[in-house]
Amino acid sequence: MKRSLLLYFLIFLVGIIFLVRLLQIQVFQGEKRDPIIGNAAVKTVFDYPERGYIYDRNGKLLVANQLSYDVMVVPNEVKELDTLEFCSLLKIDKEDFKKRLNRATNYAPWLASVFLKQLAKEDYAFLQEKLHKFDGFFIQKRVIRDYPINSAANIVGYISEVDQLIAKKDDYYESGELIGKAGIERQYEKNLRGKKGKKHYRRDRLNKIIGSYENGRRDSLAINGQDIMLTIDSELQQYGEYLMQGKRGGIVAIEPSSGEILALITAPSYNPNDMVGRKRARNSTKLFNDSIHKPMFDRGLKASYSPGSPFKLINALIGLQEGVINTNTSFYCYNGYRYGRRKHEFMGCHCEIYGKPIRLNTAISKSCNAYFANTYKRIVEKNGNPVEGMNNWSKHVKSFGLGDYLGYDLPEGDSGLIPDGNYYARRIKNKWGAARTISNAIGQGEVITTPIQLANVTAAIANKGYFYTPHIVKSINSTPITDSTYTVRKQTTIDKKFFQPIIDGMHEVFKTGTGRFYPLKGVEIAGKTGTVENSIIVDGKVKKLEDHSILVAFAPKDDPKIAIAVFIENGGYGSTVAAPITSLLVEKYLTGKVERKWIEDKMLGIDLYPIYNQQIKNVDSLETGTN
Repeated sequence: MKRSLLLYFLIFLVGIIFLVRLLQIQVFQGEKRDPIIGNAAVKTVFDYPERGYIYDRNGKLLVANQLSYDVMVVPNEVKELDTLEFCSLLKIDKEDFKKRLNRATNYAPWLASVFLKQLAKEDYAFLQEKLHKFDGFFIQKRVIRDYPINSAANIVGYISEVDQLIAKKDDYYESGELIGKAGIERQYEKNLRGKKGKKHYRRDRLNKIIGSYENGRRDSLAINGQDIMLTIDSELQQYGEYLMQGKRGGIVAIEPSSGEILALITAPSYNPNDMVGRKRARNSTKLFNDSIHKPMFDRGLKASYSPGSPFKLINALIGLQEGVINTNTSFYCYNGYRYGRRKHEFMGCHCEIYGKPIRLNTAISKSCNAYFANTYKRIVEKNGNPVEGMNNWSKHVKSFGLGDYLGYDLPEGDSGLIPDGNYYARRIKNKWGAARTISNAIGQGEVITTPIQLANVTAAIANKGYFYTPHIVKSINSTPITDSTYTVRKQTTIDKKFFQPIIDGMHEVFKTGTGRFYPLKGVEIAGKTGTVENSIIVDGKVKKLEDHSILVAFAPKDDPKIAIAVFIENGGYGSTVAAPITSLLVEKYLTGKVERKWIEDKMLGIDLYPIYNQQIKNVDSLETGTN
């Protein structure tokens, strides 16, 4: 009796499992698999569409297509064959043949799947003549990507094979087909892929095709993918990548009036053609496994850095908004700012203005730490409650899009960090004030940003108080993007009237301040240099590294066409590397050419890899305890 009950229970349990799986397939999965596919009496042949082309903002072709030939197999139809001859034709060995056939059988013995992908054209022509001898195998023409320009790999992304997991989750795909895996290819996969066509054929009991199934009533034509125009200026993108040779970092340029991304540069990067064809697997392993230089890591979107001195602009704006300073407020600098009695509680400064009153315009142009430390202290301690003061400060900062994943139309990013009063209240047990968080005054401390966030802040300043969510797609099939996410202004918490003195101070940077060596004739640039301290901790030991070089800028000052943020890892002072690169990029975009070849040659001559390699050695020695 007990055994019979156990049997009934097991039958009931198996029935429930089957019902749940059936419900998943029929109800919860997005695109339904054609019920004819898999029918032993019907052979289905797919007609693959052309994937959509990708262009830059000026119509320059960035991503095109080329034909590829895949050897397909239906395991149930494979009969005895001359394995040695077949392997010789495909240039594989017998063990490889068995492995590929077993993989296809495990996927679905009655369905076609890729046996060998992307034959060379000459191999295809030779194999096509002899394929009739090998039942169960056929050649499928497929479209793969082609990149006319070795540029913007981090933007366009790449496509790769659909694995069995994806094929089971999404019924649109069969194992071995291609899908966007990064960048625009991934984010806009459904637009770019088009729709496969299908032709169904009847088969007899010997599996021979005997005609069209239902006179072609269920057949469909392929629909090509949609073309996409990006906001990127390909000439600017390529020039930025050219200048970044021998360097690591990220550069982001935005059109302030629209939020359109003009350039999104990461260095080092890779040739997008390396991720195409049969060489893709070998190259991707090499690229993804490079944990030191990280060529697959988009530093423009994901690299998190302290913003350094450019962050002083936000503190100045908050100070003006909160009424704790005005344009005539002055502070004194004695080679820095003392925020405590102990010897180390001193923030140094290199403004070189000793014991004289410093006002806002000069503080920005000379980047005086003492001025902004005093301003920050007044903001945080305005009402005698540092927690409330910090919360208010944080609210203003976040209104510029910091501390948030901006929501742009790319599939990756980082939110950075903007702390508030509650953040510190949870971490500091004793009573605290502005002195405990004073590094935030100069963009160090807990404040973390990404290059795209700082470029967006710069656009907001250029617009005197508002910005558009940065985006990289301009139109799809010639239809402009109208999504309100990208077309509605985002207002900061700072009144418009307070931006002009900040802009004037940024202009002074390129006239008499830290960017004065790289003015652009006929164009007024407003900017702010930054030098960010950089260190790592290994086994409890702090190792000081070369500073990062940063600059944010927009131009022209009174009619902004471009806002830009430049981060050069371990580049030293902001005026040394970031400033000249910014000036060159502004010149390239606004004039279409670069006349100041001496600056260009100087930047191309800077190779920071000896510094990067030395850092690797230093870290290794700290980890191993050697000298």
